[in-house]
Amino acid sequence: MTIATKSRLPSTGENPLTRISWPWRITLGYLTLMLFLPVTALILKACTEKPIDFWRIATAPIALATYEVTFVTAIIAATINGVFGTLIAWVLVRYDFPFKRIIDAAIDLPFALPTSVAGLTLATVYSDNGWIGSLLAPFGIKIAFTRLGVGVAMLFISLPFVVRTLQPVIQEMEKDVEEAAWCLGASRWQTFWRVVLPPLLPALLTGVSLGFSRAVGEYGSIVIVSSNMPFKDLIASVLIIQRLEQYDYSGATVIGTVLLGISLLMLLVINLLQAWGRRYEFKSK
Repeated sequence: MTIATKSRLPSTGENPLTRISWPWRITLGYLTLMLFLPVTALILKACTEKPIDFWRIATAPIALATYEVTFVTAIIAATINGVFGTLIAWVLVRYDFPFKRIIDAAIDLPFALPTSVAGLTLATVYSDNGWIGSLLAPFGIKIAFTRLGVGVAMLFISLPFVVRTLQPVIQEMEKDVEEAAWCLGASRWQTFWRVVLPPLLPALLTGVSLGFSRAVGEYGSIVIVSSNMPFKDLIASVLIIQRLEQYDYSGATVIGTVLLGISLLMLLVINLLQAWGRRYEFKSK
């Protein structure tokens, strides 16, 4: 070690790396207790089943049906919220209207409302005797206690993720850029597609992915607003609870492990789309 290098070290002789290691240790310890250990325990418990039994449980007809209901409905709900969440965030940022603050605060209601209360509310409103369900019943449209009700519940609990992710980005966007595009002859659709959407795309994909993750993991509201019938509107979370009620702990962990794997795979795809969106935004500039 040279003299110049020694002079840069603290006079106490303490290694600088030691001083900055405690935040890293605390972070790693907290993540281990809260994330890594539970996930590892889930996987290890599922691995107690023989491979043939693991495959049999994971690919049982009822399990495949719940995967389809859970993930397809969550993707549809996240996509719909991506469209309407963008519109809501745009209106809340760019327009002034009566009761704007109240409506803005109401967006966070699914965050604060217990999921069981949300499910009870949705079941009451969308049942055949509810305010909305009674209007749709004469047309043969049934929402509560069907798969459509599962979709409505997922829409309800995942909407704030999209709106709150997009609002700060829209607030930072300058209106002068849009006005310049109009002055250059661009239509409103061209302005949205080439000027507004590129900066919004990474945040939009983030909000959609968060909403999708929340919808996949939802239990409290869906278990009330759906009929929980196999091959109809039974979701994977409810199937896990049913397995636990039957004291089939290893079977429940198998379903949970498959659910975890599919969720991680789909989130990986969404993260790749986010990276593509950032590159698209950079190229558009």
